[in-house]
Amino acid sequence: MSPHELLVVPMGYGFMVRALAATVTAAAVCAVLSCWLVLIGWSLMGDAVSHAVLPGVVLAYVVGVPFALGAAVFGFLAVALIGVVRDTSRVKEDAAIGIVFSTLFALGLVLISVTPSQVDLHHVVFGNLLGVDRADLVQITAIGGAALLVLLLKRRDFTLYAFDPVHAHAIGLNPRLIGAALLGLLALTCVVALQVVGVVLVVAMLIIPGSTAHLLTDRLGRMLVIAPALSVCASVVGLYLSYHLNTASGGMVVLVQGAVFLLAYLFGPRHGVLGRRVAAIRSARTPPPPAG
Repeated sequence: MSPHELLVVPMGYGFMVRALAATVTAAAVCAVLSCWLVLIGWSLMGDAVSHAVLPGVVLAYVVGVPFALGAAVFGFLAVALIGVVRDTSRVKEDAAIGIVFSTLFALGLVLISVTPSQVDLHHVVFGNLLGVDRADLVQITAIGGAALLVLLLKRRDFTLYAFDPVHAHAIGLNPRLIGAALLGLLALTCVVALQVVGVVLVVAMLIIPGSTAHLLTDRLGRMLVIAPALSVCASVVGLYLSYHLNTASGGMVVLVQGAVFLLAYLFGPRHGVLGRRVAAIRSARTPPPPAG
């Protein structure tokens, strides 16, 4: 297969161009947010919100409003319910997250099973990247661009909140407000990503890029460059592979991102499993400096 057939021919189809634009947008915004989710330890929260939006999508279809509106409402609702259960009972946060997201996700599955629809709502669960139309693309670009802009403009506040919320409060910032803003951005980002890879795989796009970058650098500034760069590249490769191999596009995008994480896990220069061993061997072979 020639390079022209490999790279250029697929872009001759409108659905591939829209899919490429959608996956690049979703990969970039998810990867940037992923850096803070990993550092704060909110991976499970990302899982919760990504699954909890499902009933909102189904109800939005029933009412006749955009899917993104229903998803955003239930994303914020999930965050609020987790906070209420955690703050008003003996249930700890991890248990509250599990209770809320599993219940809302189950509600979404039940609603799908009883809702007569000419639209295959199962695509919401598993993704339909090649089915993104112009309206979806505009929606993804607008919401993703807004979320990314806020993340970049407020990166210093979010970083201080991730590492030292007590110091953030001491200098006049409101940690609860910053945390709420991050959770709100998480809900909006889930809305963007679910239209690309579906509810089930959204959490992968929210966690894998930041985790990969965290294995490659110790500095957040570099993470914010490495994570979206790797995520976008992996997403583009995954989209092309899905076209040529005739496989599920969303699944292939996440699979390639997982493969990139595996490479970083094994061969990361400082934190990779094999990278650490190589560094230890080189250190053992290096003769000690002469005394005096």
